[in-house]
Amino acid sequence: MNIALIAHNGKKDDMVALATEFAPLLRQHTLMATGTTGGRLQADAGLAVERLLSGPLGGDLQIGARLSTGLVDAVIFLRDPMTSQPHEPDINALVRACDVHNVPCATNVATARLLLAEWARG
Repeated sequence: MNIALIAHNGKKDDMVALATEFAPLLRQHTLMATGTTGGRLQADAGLAVERLLSGPLGGDLQIGARLSTGLVDAVIFLRDPMTSQPHEPDINALVRACDVHNVPCATNVATARLLLAEWARG
């Protein structure tokens, strides 16, 4: 599967912890991430990740475009609901694209953990 990993600044530590917990599973798939999140996943979780642009610079849109053409099978987007994001329209467009194209999208750790655990079961 092609899995997109995105995390707002306040959720990057959570993403690294989640990715570390599920590293054996994630290594079996093709991973892409927005810029800073991808860098953290490479450095801190030891994962091979294609790094796209940072979210505010268009990374969310890059993932949305790939998703719309069938190149993304799942999105884990750890959003920070307590912090205003300057690129909120891009975020909403990505989540909407997941709904339109019926692509699983986890926006918090609990849902991401459920998805990943289900995939690990096969």
